[in-house]
This record gives sequence, C-alpha cells and structure tokens, in this order.
Amino acid sequence: MAGGRNHSASERAPSLSVVIPVFNEPVWIRRAVADLEEAVRRSPFEDVRLIIVDDGSDPPTQEALATLETGLDLTVVRQANAGRFAARRAGVAAASGQLVLLIDSRVSLGPDALAFVAERLAADPSAVIWNAHVDVDVDGNLYARFWNVLTEIAFREYFDDPRTTSYGLEEFDRFPKGTTCFLAPRDELMGAIEAFSSHYEDVRDANDDTVMIRHLAARRRINISPGFSCLYRGRGALLPFLRHSHHRGVVFVDGFLRRGTRFLVPLLLFFPVSALAVAVAAARPRAALRAVPVAPLACAAVAAVHRRRPADTAALALLGPVWALVYGAGVWRGAAAALRARVRR
Repeated sequence: MAGGRNHSASERAPSLSVVIPVFNEPVWIRRAVADLEEAVRRSPFEDVRLIIVDDGSDPPTQEALATLETGLDLTVVRQANAGRFAARRAGVAAASGQLVLLIDSRVSLGPDALAFVAERLAADPSAVIWNAHVDVDVDGNLYARFWNVLTEIAFREYFDDPRTTSYGLEEFDRFPKGTTCFLAPRDELMGAIEAFSSHYEDVRDANDDTVMIRHLAARRRINISPGFSCLYRGRGALLPFLRHSHHRGVVFVDGFLRRGTRFLVPLLLFFPVSALAVAVAAARPRAALRAVPVAPLACAAVAAVHRRRPADTAALALLGPVWALVYGAGVWRGAAAALRARVRR
C-alpha cells in the first residue's frame, strides 16, 4: 500500500487535514512539511489539506512560511502568540477533513506512517484514533537523550515492548501520549477541545494534550504502534532545555492535579517533601552542599536499575539534578497559578 495510489472508491481513505502549530521554527518547519508530503505520497490519502498555524512567530519563521514550497493544499493561519493549545484549536477549527493529524513543527512523520494507518482503517474502521510512537533523535544531543530516557522509564510498560496495541482510561497513565503526532476524527477532536478545561487562567501554561486525549480515551480506545511513528528533534542547548523543563513542570500540574490520575499522589507528596528539603538546606547549608555530589550518583543508580546504556546513564547523571530543581520550580509555579485562578473564580 505504501507505494501507490491505485485504489477503488470503496478503498479510498478518508479526507485528511494536517494541523501544524509553529512558533519560531524557520528551519524545522520546512523539514516537517517535506517529510509529511513524502508520507502522504506513499499512502492512499488523496484529499489532504495542510493547515499551518503561525502562533506569533519571529520574522525568520514568517519568511520561511511565505516561501514554503509544497505540493499539498496549504493554508497558513496567523494569530498573536497564544500558545500551542490555542494554535491547535484554530487549526482544527479551520480543518475540513474527516480526520485531523496534529503534528509539531520539529517532527518528521515516518514515511510509511500514513500508509500503516490507512491499512488499519481499512481492516477496522473503528480504529480511528492513533497516538504516534515517538522516536527521539538523540545523536549528539545530550538534552534530547535525557528526555528520551525519562520518557522511556516513565512509560516502560510500552517501551520495553513496543507493539501495536491500544489503551483506554484504565491504562491511560501507563502509555506515552501527546499531540506531538496524533490522529483523530475532526468532530471528536473538536469535542475534546471544546470540553477542555485548565486549572490556569493563561492557557499558554495549560496541559494542551494529556487532558484532551484523556477526554477521547473515555469514549474510544487510543491506538499506538511503531508502525505509526515519527521522529522528534529536541532542543540542543542548555538554556532552551531549562526553559522547557520549567514549563513542563507547570504543565504537569495542570494535567495531573486531577482525580484518578496515576501521578496525583506523588504530585501531592512533592509539595511537603520539597518544602522540607528546602527548609533543611536553609538551616544546614554546609550539610546540603556536602550532599550535592550524591544527586548525580542517585540519578545514575536509577539508570542502572533500568539497565540503560552508558550514554543514557551519563545524560541522566549530568542533567538529572539541575532538571529536578528547575522542573520542581515549575511544579510550584503551576500550583501557585492554579490556586490563584481558583481564588479568582
């Protein structure tokens, strides 16, 4: 199926809209679109529309979009910076396809990913929601390797044995998920967007994917498979890594400070434990400094327990302690923002 488009009307794939939110990505957006176009070419999807939502990007990105060459039916929607959730909402609202593929601007869709989904749809028309298997480009990128190790440990039930499977609410928090690359019927996706609620007043800090996907999983099982895969390119410098880590801490609170989530109890325990640790460090600064070298060793021990490769162990040991501080600060900021919003409401 990957090679051609000779399909009868009964085998024809549903219409497809692809939504890519972009913010300050003048280089990777070109690669993302080129790889998407190749995946479309190798699939039976014929009625494909590409919608790029420019979320208040800088001039280089605006220029890249203005000169973007693609054989796909392209629409560029522009808005003042409002965050990924608002950008995706605008893109889905502008979509006309029966299915919508959400994909990020630093992501390359696997060349046979759409062909795989089309084949599965032909065999089982109810299998219409797909969360991509995300491979992370870790070559020469310590920061991307760190995030990859963290993700694979957190969702080891799937990553220890990547396979074609599905999950519902009962297994929801044990599988990787995200709108980095996510396919669903437009009407169901729009319903999840309309039902979306955040603990925060500023949706730029909201958990823009887990909450929506949880809504979908309550109604239909989410499929995942290495056959529907993409390649994610992480940021490769310290400052962007720190900003991203802090933001993910904020987002974590919005996504998991909710009843029934796997991480609710650890999240609630984090606040008294971290507050106590800060108090002890302030009271006994010399003892706290002597304990600093223990943190990388503890991170390395975690990697060893999970039988990670030496490069993975090094990434966790080198970046784990600083990540924990910055991510933890983000969690506290998220809790403060949620409390502030609740009081004002």
